[in-house]
Amino acid sequence: MPTEVLMPALSPTMEEGTLAKWLVKEGDTVSSGDLLAEIETDKATMEFEAVDEGVIGKILVPDGTEGVKVNTPIAVLLEEGESADDIGDVSSAPKDVDTATGTAPAAPAPDEAPAGGYAGEEQVKSDEKAASSPAGDGERIFASPLARRIAKDKGLDLSQIKGSGPRGRIVKADVIDAKPIEKAAETPAAKAAPAASAAAGVPAGPSAEAVLKMYEGREFEEIKLDGMRKTIAARLTEAKQTIPHFYLRRDIKLDALLKFRGTLNKQLEARGIKLSVNDFIIKACALALQQVPAANAAWAGDRILQLKPSDVAVAVAIEGGLFTPVLRDADMKSLSALSTEMKDLAKRARDRKLAPHEYQGGTFAVSNLGMFGIDNFDAVINPPHGAILAVGSGVKKPIVGDDGELTVATVMSVTLSVDHRVIDGALGAELLQAIVENLENPIAMLA
Repeated sequence: MPTEVLMPALSPTMEEGTLAKWLVKEGDTVSSGDLLAEIETDKATMEFEAVDEGVIGKILVPDGTEGVKVNTPIAVLLEEGESADDIGDVSSAPKDVDTATGTAPAAPAPDEAPAGGYAGEEQVKSDEKAASSPAGDGERIFASPLARRIAKDKGLDLSQIKGSGPRGRIVKADVIDAKPIEKAAETPAAKAAPAASAAAGVPAGPSAEAVLKMYEGREFEEIKLDGMRKTIAARLTEAKQTIPHFYLRRDIKLDALLKFRGTLNKQLEARGIKLSVNDFIIKACALALQQVPAANAAWAGDRILQLKPSDVAVAVAIEGGLFTPVLRDADMKSLSALSTEMKDLAKRARDRKLAPHEYQGGTFAVSNLGMFGIDNFDAVINPPHGAILAVGSGVKKPIVGDDGELTVATVMSVTLSVDHRVIDGALGAELLQAIVENLENPIAMLA
């Protein structure tokens, strides 16, 4: 029987993507592991592999198609002895499938559709009638029986879930990773946000029509939001609306670090390694998370996760947005190893070639704008992290030395943004103190 190849979920949060490029054509024979297509998510371009063998009988979604929802059929794979005549009627709607392979049996012609299968308009109407119930406001909720059972088992409110099936129908994929709605945790800002904006994953505010009206008669260019910019907008809005930030600021004297860095770089020059100040900052933060283990934590909705390793994320600016690749076990790695790994992650981030596991996780992040001449700034916490360190530039400043004499030193201003649900004020101050001491005594970081 022909098998539908479905749009894969290439990360836990992926709901849709762009089918950037097909690497096969109709009539090609493929085996398990062969590359089929390049898929663009909001964060990366990834290659999609075949899990079954067969012949590409029909390509349903052409190159460059945007907004292809997960579990949408994108091609049909034929088994040995089958031909294009066996394909029948194939829907382009997302499928309610119970599979981790990215394939599902192709839909037969309407008059052969099995119970529960998608066979066009009449089948959808039949399913909706059989699996719908009124929401609290009187609207009817359309969901597949399987989705409804999963929702009941998990204690989910179906009225709070957006369906990705035909005509907005809620299917298994919509509820499998959803979490119960905690009514008490809703903030006034979240309640006030327009439902349409929330569903679209963009921040609330004036409508596009209202903004356009403000600029009537003025010359401008409309720039379409890509998946990354939409995700950034949604996550930053979530962060500022739901995370109770507080900020701690310190100045750090860098002269000892700069001198030590110069000495190390002379020794590492033959190996082609050049340490940056940022490498020292990453190491200092990783060690500080071990020195203050209660601050090495993330917010998990109804609990705090306190990690044992120091997994430090680092903001990397790319065209149209940013990545935060994660340096895992950063406290255990040498400065040269951190420097080499960070350069590799940054390069692949700019090429959008990072795998999801390389930019997800961690409890702490570093955002450095010092190279742009920024003295200090407040960074927004990247959920579910407990804190983020905003790093400014190192500048020469007059200071009073330990002997009471006025002198000049290179001083760097940093701001620690902290999630008060995870880290209290005194604990945050202890963490920042540890970071400062590590940077002002860099030789000790090699002990």
